[in-house]
Amino acid sequence: MGDRNSRPQQRPVEELSRYLTEVTGEPVDEPLLTRALTHRSYSYEHGGLPHNERLEFLGDSVLGLVVTDHLHATYTDVTEGDLAKLRAAVVNMRALATVARVIDLGSFIHLGRGEISTGGRDKNSILADTVEAVIGAVYLSTPKPRGLDAAGKLVHELLDSVMTSSAKLGAALDWKTSLQEVAAGQGRGAPSYRTSDEGPDHDKTFTAETVIDDEVFGTGVGRTKKDAEQQAAEHAYASLTTQPATVDVPATDTTAG
Repeated sequence: MGDRNSRPQQRPVEELSRYLTEVTGEPVDEPLLTRALTHRSYSYEHGGLPHNERLEFLGDSVLGLVVTDHLHATYTDVTEGDLAKLRAAVVNMRALATVARVIDLGSFIHLGRGEISTGGRDKNSILADTVEAVIGAVYLSTPKPRGLDAAGKLVHELLDSVMTSSAKLGAALDWKTSLQEVAAGQGRGAPSYRTSDEGPDHDKTFTAETVIDDEVFGTGVGRTKKDAEQQAAEHAYASLTTQPATVDVPATDTTAG
């Protein structure tokens, strides 16, 4: 399909509208959908057109409700803490950006010239926010209570495979939390992170170290601070779980008789 950022023209909203109607079984209000696809950078360059941030706010809540309801009903033996980890693995910027790429959502987004020139059509943050805004538009396009049903169908279409695969990750659902639990179980201090970055603002690389009791247990590199810290936590988790915990054993008094 070629480089999305180099396309001379973006795809018409009608194409996305047809896809959404096929998925949800409900017509989608095209003016609402157009707003959901309008980034604030485009709005600023075109006299303050309505942009998608309010729909993003709404869609985020609808998404969270649908995913939480599904996880609660499906994984009946999972603890509240692990359900929260599982939800976080599904409702996050990286996961949403990934499903946005599957449907080529970036080619529908109205962006300002600056965002287009810096690869905005493929930025995780823009893609994830737009997914939420589209969910919000679908929710509002259909009278209640069918709007939630329609939005739910879209969420399941996009994220069911993510929810299924995430449920198999175990500790990898959230390496930082898993590492903290292991460290506490071994009687160690809480992990902390030292992070540095290099490169220009639009193309930074982050390096993180996981420090426990003044010792470095893992390092990680990523395009964001969060990614680098998660990778560092993963390496530290592997280190702690493949070596025995340090246990202080009282000295034996050999003078007693």
